[in-house]
Amino acid sequence: MDGVMDDPRQRAPSVARNRDPILKVLRRVLPQRGLALEVASGSGEHVIYFAKRFPQLDFLPSDPDETARSSIVAWISHSGLSNILAPIALDAGAPPWPVDKADAIICINMAHITPWSATEGLFKGAGCLLGSGAPLYLYGPYRRNGVHTAESNQAFDEWLRENNPEWGLRDLERVTECAALNGFIQPEIDEMPANNLSLLFRRRG
Repeated sequence: MDGVMDDPRQRAPSVARNRDPILKVLRRVLPQRGLALEVASGSGEHVIYFAKRFPQLDFLPSDPDETARSSIVAWISHSGLSNILAPIALDAGAPPWPVDKADAIICINMAHITPWSATEGLFKGAGCLLGSGAPLYLYGPYRRNGVHTAESNQAFDEWLRENNPEWGLRDLERVTECAALNGFIQPEIDEMPANNLSLLFRRRG
């Protein structure tokens, strides 16, 4: 019983709902080999799930929160996987990043629960790390043309902004503009379950 109570692994209910739709996209876009950096890894459940399915690819999880990193370490230990590196302390909006290069970057459900400066920092950092054609993958809810795509998204946005005025769903067009300023081409967009979007940006050659 004590072992269960002391288990530092966190669990996010949304992971079980979105991991397979995300995986379907990642199978199409991730490189066969190299290093995939995950920004804002949170509980660590996503990186475990993906690393198991891409055994030839090394994964580097990251999170600015120490408790999250402890959860990631515990998940890695529990998984027995050898292609996941120890998590690093990385705040997307606080350069310089403690990593020099990546072959792909994954960022799930970060933009709407961080200040806009974190999204700006994400593209700036990714633009410095990724080579020509390398993927930057984002997942989450967004507004399109300044309009929410569902009533549930609008309610979620209002709740976020009540909790923190710097949070909230971002406009897809503003995100795309920020990406372009940092060397990325127009994104490939996939509609995802629960009114989320899958955004694939590639580094301009």
